[in-house]
Amino acid sequence: MKTTMLTVAAVGVSLALVGCGTTTASRTGSGALGGAAAGAAVGSMSGDAGKGALIGAGVGAVGGLIYDSQQKEKEKQQQRDYYYTR
Repeated sequence: MKTTMLTVAAVGVSLALVGCGTTTASRTGSGALGGAAAGAAVGSMSGDAGKGALIGAGVGAVGGLIYDSQQKEKEKQQQRDYYYTR
């Protein structure tokens, strides 16, 4: 039960950090950093923190890229809406 709670907390923290930043590089970097931290925490429970950190960094970077592309599309839509309502 304690392991499950730690895993959920680590994943929650990494998801919260994925969106930090305003550029593609900063969003990807913060996602990778948060994912590495969460992966290390989860991996240490299974005995291989390094492997968990690598996997977490990869997943976090992909998450950051996905979030960035969604934010850019949202910004483009807001700009289109602004110009069409004038």
